Amino acid sequence: MRDLFDRIIENKGPLGKWASQAEGYFVFPKLEGQISNRMKFNGKEVITWSINDYLGLANHPEVRKIDAEAAAEHGAAYPMGARMMSGHTDLHEQLQNELASFVKKEAAYLLNFGYQGIMSCIDALVTKDDIIVYDVDSHACIIDGVRLHMGKRFTYQHNDMDSLEKNLERATKMAEQTGGGILVISEGVFGMRGEQGRLKEIVELKKKFKFRLLVDDAHGFGTLGATGAGAGEEQGVQEGIDVYFATFAKSMASIGAFLAGDKEVIDYLKYNLRSQMFAKSLPMIFVKGALKRLEMLRSMPELKNKLWENVNALQNGLKERGFDIGTTQSCVTPVYLNGSIPEAMALVKDLRENYGIFCSIVVYPVIPKGLILLRMIPTATHTMEDIQETLEAFSAIRTRLENGTYKRLSQAVAMAMGE
Repeated sequence: MRDLFDRIIENKGPLGKWASQAEGYFVFPKLEGQISNRMKFNGKEVITWSINDYLGLANHPEVRKIDAEAAAEHGAAYPMGARMMSGHTDLHEQLQNELASFVKKEAAYLLNFGYQGIMSCIDALVTKDDIIVYDVDSHACIIDGVRLHMGKRFTYQHNDMDSLEKNLERATKMAEQTGGGILVISEGVFGMRGEQGRLKEIVELKKKFKFRLLVDDAHGFGTLGATGAGAGEEQGVQEGIDVYFATFAKSMASIGAFLAGDKEVIDYLKYNLRSQMFAKSLPMIFVKGALKRLEMLRSMPELKNKLWENVNALQNGLKERGFDIGTTQSCVTPVYLNGSIPEAMALVKDLRENYGIFCSIVVYPVIPKGLILLRMIPTATHTMEDIQETLEAFSAIRTRLENGTYKRLSQAVAMAMGE
């Protein structure tokens, strides 16, 4: 028998093994100053492409005013207790009603956090007799929610409708034996690649198979669709989504999330979501703040218009310069390059220190070995000057990657460290 911590000491995990080189710079970096298109990193001004503040609401003066007034009136604690016991208010109900109306559903229910909320939703929707079929590229919160499921689950290849159909056939046969049902899970927008889930095609499969559809639309809410109601509205199939989920952590620049669907389903979830039944209610600061942000989503289409002006300028500029941005259909802008993890570290350090560009770096095991993904999030606060500077910087770092500069730099660092 071994000590439980032996494994932890010996194996730090695929990302943890780089901690001595990466922590504080590549991971757990400290961006300072007001959330905006330009912030401070290591004392230098950088153009920030890693903030999910799509509509620029984080530091909008109207939002700051409401947040401050709510804090002054209620403090950070009110209401105390879980919603079911003592933490329920008229404003929580008002926000739920307005969210349901905005995403064109009968009812909605507030969640304290997106990650735990959707995990708990998946857990509440299925029993051991039910079968889950979900996209293999689903976010970690979905995967962790599926892990709670005590019944059978299948993954289908990313956005592959033939694969989904084959797995629905398997799930149907199994459900006929268990007497259960089928839950299909997709994302509205996949946060790494930026591709929209093929919701229209998934909904079309309801004509052939009996299942219910849960959609995580964290990146689509507020950014896609004529009114900003998300990927379902964008694809014209919002009514085919049985349970709609979105978070306040992206377009709403806050904390919290919500579920929306038919009233009967939402009423059931209200009484069976363990992460909400046994957790403190969303504080009034965030409730009043969310009401203001939602009002701005509805009444200020210029925010989304400016966002997409910037998205198109950045993505078109990258494509014109020959960069591979995959098949993104959203604001999420991935830039794919070939290189090792050490090369990626040297590249990103050059980009931040010498070009003043801060964007997220994604490497194996999140993406395949040999690939570097620079993930960029355009917002409504970015300027054309920001975009032009970034395009020029990316052209420069690509040249240095291809001519072996970053490989030599990473090798020199490794030699200096005795590796």
